Amino acid sequence: MKTIKNLITLLAVVLFIASCQDEPLPPVEDEGLSTTQKVNVFIEDVMEDIYLWADDIPDIDPLTETDSKAYFDKLVYSEDDKWSFITDDIEALENSFQGIETSYGWSLTFGRFSNTNNLFAIVEFVYPNTPASKAGLKRGDLIISMSDGDITDNNYRDLLYSESLSVTLGVITTGGIAPSSKVSMTAKELNLNPVVFTNVIEHGGRKIGYIFYAQYIGDYNSSLDTAFQHLMNENITDLVLDLRYNPGGGTDAAQHLCSSLAPLDAVDAERTLVSFRWNTKYQEYWENNNVTQQLKINFTNDVPHKMDLDNLYVLTGGGTASASELTITGLKPYMNVKTIGATTFGKYTASITFKPEDFYDNKLYYEEFDNWGIQPIVLRYANSQGVTDFKDGFSPDIEIDDLLLEGVMPLGNKEELLLKAALEEITGVEVIAMATKSAVKIPEYTFFDRGFSKFDVNKRELLFEQFDSKILLK
Repeated sequence: MKTIKNLITLLAVVLFIASCQDEPLPPVEDEGLSTTQKVNVFIEDVMEDIYLWADDIPDIDPLTETDSKAYFDKLVYSEDDKWSFITDDIEALENSFQGIETSYGWSLTFGRFSNTNNLFAIVEFVYPNTPASKAGLKRGDLIISMSDGDITDNNYRDLLYSESLSVTLGVITTGGIAPSSKVSMTAKELNLNPVVFTNVIEHGGRKIGYIFYAQYIGDYNSSLDTAFQHLMNENITDLVLDLRYNPGGGTDAAQHLCSSLAPLDAVDAERTLVSFRWNTKYQEYWENNNVTQQLKINFTNDVPHKMDLDNLYVLTGGGTASASELTITGLKPYMNVKTIGATTFGKYTASITFKPEDFYDNKLYYEEFDNWGIQPIVLRYANSQGVTDFKDGFSPDIEIDDLLLEGVMPLGNKEELLLKAALEEITGVEVIAMATKSAVKIPEYTFFDRGFSKFDVNKRELLFEQFDSKILLK
């Protein structure tokens, strides 16, 4: 698509396809372009350059499009790409990727009672030292109304990203759902450590470590190290890694986690964790110039704690995506990885965040749209045995439903359903439930959504962090 090029009278540099540039593209001359048209040109420049399916982009004139987000959607390769997105609030998005959220600090599952069609929410987990935890909320709490009104299809996500909130908690009784108490909260900007909970459980003569990991954030690798050091000091015999609600995150954190867990021979030899396939232009360039760090991720032998595991037990669910799935598939060629729970999301691609500053060297040109950003899919990955394109996710080795309405237990408790199944698989010894099961009949229900923040969909990204925008081929 070259329509915009015909309108530009000054273009200082010829664009080279087969060689890198050290500087961003020179500024496109304004020529009276509106802000929307400039955003559209930015979209075109990114997608035609580095998008994985660049060869399949339709020929649409960016200057005739009046809605930039709609224009972006028209360029996305809908047959395979469910994940590329554009935002006009790149600062908030990047903060979210780093664990900085304006949030209540809870993760919720949303459901619908079949007999009434009423909506409800259940708390999956709560981060410590957040508005939700300070309000006394905990895993399994049932939310039946907010702001003294019904939870509806139109407002249910306000439970995740409104500025303030009043909710009514409910209990299931023999007469139906009854209100129990009210809780009010104000959202705060939070720095959320994704290593939420670590525990050591003795069962069946074994000492089993447990880590609940909520998101792959490289800035918190030291928190993983602290958890691993604790578990090694406790001389654990096995490890359960809980990724059931983990939507993914960065490759740096995935590499660090996998290198800390895998057998020593794979880690010390820095063998391949996953390999990458880019679009034709970039793949040829990386291969011709032997830029190996853009073609694969290896284990790294400089992690401070090497657990040298032969077996790993991973708790999974529909919220297990991208970097979580990379962990599962990347480790499988080197060790026994057993998954317990439900089928994972199915995300085998990676993306990079691009901002106008990555493509234009004149801030005056893009200052009116400098908070826009594009997160295009740029590569697909495969493990060392070539496993890729798992569009339907990974089915669990042991299927267990995460029954949040029925005898729910805290995460890390040996009676919690998924962890209980893992402990029994590891030891062959049944976990005897101490809690008395409620005699109250649970109404029929279905779950239809879950989440933590307004960026939930965006977080199902594998963020490729080894790319420097200065080497854009453009």
